Amino acid sequence: TENTPIARELTMNCMIYMRASTETQDASRAEDELKTFAAANGLTICGWYRENISGTQLERPQLNKLLHDAGPGFVLLVEKLDRLSRLTRSEWEQLKERIRAKRLRIVCCDIPTTLAVLQGEQPTGAGGFDVRNVVLDALNSMLLDIAAAWARDDYETRRKRQAQGIQKAVEAGKYKGKQPNTALHKKILKYAAAGHKTGEIARLANCSRSTVLRVTREQ
Repeated sequence: TENTPIARELTMNCMIYMRASTETQDASRAEDELKTFAAANGLTICGWYRENISGTQLERPQLNKLLHDAGPGFVLLVEKLDRLSRLTRSEWEQLKERIRAKRLRIVCCDIPTTLAVLQGEQPTGAGGFDVRNVVLDALNSMLLDIAAAWARDDYETRRKRQAQGIQKAVEAGKYKGKQPNTALHKKILKYAAAGHKTGEIARLANCSRSTVLRVTREQ
């Protein structure tokens, strides 16, 4: 099955990345599942990186921090590939290159073949060439690319349907636009009044720095 633990003699270090698209969503929703997955597959968790930001953005503070902090050979563990990317094809290629440059290995809980990296390097055959490793790497690369393409397509489909829904509401005179998150704004202003800095407010309010800056500027 997808979650069958893989026997290992040594543990591997991993960095866990969790993302939610909006400030009202819980970026830590899958934390328990990821903890269980890591423990079952011999992964030592060395860092948690959570943020509320669109997966369509290539530059994300916590993802960038993960790529800076991770050591060579670490596993980058995500619940699903769409948590890591809803990028365009060219931007996905840029992100993959950054990940390769850090010698990280992507493992997605819902893509079983990515678990094979947890078995470590396989012995090479005659001439130092192992066909199994080459085929497995190619298969994983293809499946990750497909998952990334599906994630982007899902995003674009949702945006299209949203635009169509808004257009119908406008034509019917029922569209009022996006309403402000007053509870979040009050929380941000409370922390700002207490003297907290932008980064601290973003962490305490579980929102992005840009949201903190926008709300405080509007006051």
